[in-house]
Amino acid sequence: MHPPIPRTVADLTEAVLRGEHGPDPAALHAVGAFWVRQSTQFPGTDTKYRNYYLVLRAESAFGGCCLERDQLESAIAEDLSGRSLAELLRDERTPVRVAALDAYLALAYPHREHAQASTLLLPHGNPLERARARDAAIAGLLDIRPGMRVALIGVVNPLVEAIRARGGVCLPCDFNLRFTADGTEVATDMEQVLAEADMAIATGMTLSNGSFDRIVEVARERGIGLVVYAQTGSAIVPRFLGHGVAAVSAEPFPFSQFSADPTPIHLYRAVSLGAREAA
Repeated sequence: MHPPIPRTVADLTEAVLRGEHGPDPAALHAVGAFWVRQSTQFPGTDTKYRNYYLVLRAESAFGGCCLERDQLESAIAEDLSGRSLAELLRDERTPVRVAALDAYLALAYPHREHAQASTLLLPHGNPLERARARDAAIAGLLDIRPGMRVALIGVVNPLVEAIRARGGVCLPCDFNLRFTADGTEVATDMEQVLAEADMAIATGMTLSNGSFDRIVEVARERGIGLVVYAQTGSAIVPRFLGHGVAAVSAEPFPFSQFSADPTPIHLYRAVSLGAREAA
């Protein structure tokens, strides 16, 4: 018997708590908890990326959630270890629930065993070389034809470049950036860019800020292809594959920016990507 198809992250969480995706989450525990503060600025640019992560370890899996600077105090890492995943899945704080759900599903559905996933090793190299390889792979998950308008929810500048290299028109949207590296103004209204888009790319951080459900809903309603680049929720997003999500680049912890050695990303495609033709 297959688990029910989730329409929202809350649906998926409740199904996990009912035991419909595998082992009882009350019997699994977060043996490790990490709060990571990291920044990146590429040479010759003025853009500094500031990232904050909550990472939970449960048995052989990690669950990760990128969050806003003030969403959680760093001391949370001292408090969460030892708690059951069931308890953490009911936590009132969204990033805690997301990290716990990600850890659980990483155990239940290992990327290496998923028939729809192919593994790509990012090359040894400096941060910019690795970011460009990763973002080119993400952009390649949908057939971006010349003139197609691509909503980018969560701006990563090498991904902007990758979209344009395929002839797409990038519609960037982000809460924290005003302009892309080439000076394009970044919208703050997600609904506006989604309404104009022929397809969309979103980051997994939409899980931690609560916008993921709405993005998936719009993709379903409008029939546009949605690619999700997921460090946050790398094991969560594939549960929506073929049901609002057309493709996923899943990058579990430890993330590519924490290493110069080859590291894997797992690329998922639905049977039909369903992107609309450009108007």
